[in-house]
Amino acid sequence: MPDRNGRMSAPSRPPAPVPASPTRPASAVVRDSLGVSFAVGCSGVAFGVAGAAAQLTVWQTCALSLLVFTGASQFALVGALAAGAAPAAAVTGALFLGVRNAFYGLRLSERLDLPMAVRPVAAQFVIDETAAVALAQPDRRSARLGFTVTGLCLFALWNLTTLAGAVGADALGDPAAYGLDAAGPAVFLALLAPGLREDGAARSVAAAGAGLALAATFVVPTGVPVLLSLAAVPLVALFRRRAGRNRTEADVR
Repeated sequence: MPDRNGRMSAPSRPPAPVPASPTRPASAVVRDSLGVSFAVGCSGVAFGVAGAAAQLTVWQTCALSLLVFTGASQFALVGALAAGAAPAAAVTGALFLGVRNAFYGLRLSERLDLPMAVRPVAAQFVIDETAAVALAQPDRRSARLGFTVTGLCLFALWNLTTLAGAVGADALGDPAAYGLDAAGPAVFLALLAPGLREDGAARSVAAAGAGLALAATFVVPTGVPVLLSLAAVPLVALFRRRAGRNRTEADVR
């Protein structure tokens, strides 16, 4: 169409469509959630056996899985009790180890954006596995689905296998002989592998944390090495900041 000066103006172009957020089929999210739930949930048998070894009754062991529901803290608690630690010290160590779930909650609160009425219930399911599955999803719908399916399935399976392990502790024997103690770490390696391949900082933190935990294993009580490995985060951040500052100064010169 001609403008006010009689010149022909180029036809206006429609705005470019905004690319939609990537989505995943619900079946793929459910499949991943069930895989994680089954792999980690089976290690509840190992916790049931560990509870029996720490002289806890079947009901005490099952109550820990039902009310606490965070495997690392549960294992730290019964491990400390089995080693002869005072109950107060064992509980304190388990609480410190469970603090990480609060940080997961901060990240998941933004990611899931659940209604306020649902959040107190959802908080019970904020653990390593649900956080890993939810945060690995490309959109909010998939994240909510992954969080819900993983949380409900893992909660049910973990409590059932805890009961089975506590009741059949004498017949089962050492859970390490069946590889149950390695199920959880194996799942986390699979979940973390893509991020470790793509992010140099993540690789540095993982290597430093593993080194700290391994060195501390020989000198500190059970459960403490995992806490000490958290020091890898500020150490790596400080090292990378200094390295970046040195590169900047070298470029200026």
